[in-house]
Amino acid sequence: MEFAGDGGVCALWRRAEGPAERLLLELFSYGLMALGAVSALLLRFIPMPYGRYSSRRFGWLLPACPAWALQELPSLLVPLGLAACGGAVAAARPNRVLLGCFVVHYAHRYGQCLDFKTICFFVVNTINFLFFICYRALIFPLLIRAGKPTPFFTFVLALLFCVFNGYLQGRSLTAYAAYPPGWLGDSRFITGGMFEYVSGANFFGEILEWFGFALACCTIESFAFALCSLFILGSRARQHHK
Repeated sequence: MEFAGDGGVCALWRRAEGPAERLLLELFSYGLMALGAVSALLLRFIPMPYGRYSSRRFGWLLPACPAWALQELPSLLVPLGLAACGGAVAAARPNRVLLGCFVVHYAHRYGQCLDFKTICFFVVNTINFLFFICYRALIFPLLIRAGKPTPFFTFVLALLFCVFNGYLQGRSLTAYAAYPPGWLGDSRFITGGMFEYVSGANFFGEILEWFGFALACCTIESFAFALCSLFILGSRARQHHK
C-alpha cells in the first residue's frame, strides 16, 4: 500500500481535504455527543456488557486480552497513518505533541493488554512529514490479570468506535487544527492537584484525561470525545458504585 505519490493513499486524503470534510468532522462530533447521551440513557437500564457484566446474550465470548488489543488498535494506527500523510498542519509542533498524547494513551492501553514489560512505540515528530521518534516506556507488568471474556457484539461496537474516533481526532489534528506558536506554553498546561474520594477512580482518571485533552486541543472533535467518554464511563462508574 502506497502512502505517498499521486496514486497513493495520502493523495486520496489530500483530495478529500477541504471545507466539505471540515463540515463532516463537525457533524460527526455532534453525532458523537448524541451517541454518548443516548448510551448513558440506555445504560441506566442495560448493564454495560463487558468485564464483570459479560453475558452470552450479546454474542459468543472472546478472550479478553486479544479482543481488547484488536478493538483498541485502530485508535493507534489510524491517527499514525493520517500523521504520515500530513502536511504543514500535521508537522506543527503543537499538533505533534497533542496527537502524540492521544496516541501514547492507546499505545499504553494496547501494550498493557498484551502484557509487555517494556514496549517501544513511536511518537509523532518531524522527519519530513513522517514524524515518529522511538520512545521507550515502562508498561506496568502484569497489570492485566485474566479478565472475563468480551461478548462479540461489544467487541464489534468498540472496534467501530475506535476506527471512527481515531479518524475524528487524527484528521482534526493533522489537517485542520491550527495553533499559535506559543500554544504549548499556555497556562492550561500547568499541572498539579489531586483527586480523592472518587468512586471508580480509573473511570474518573480517564474522563479527566480526555477533558484535559479537549482543553489542550480546543477542537469540537476532542470536546465531543470527552463528552462521550463522560457519558459512557460515568454510567459505567455508576454501575460499579451500586
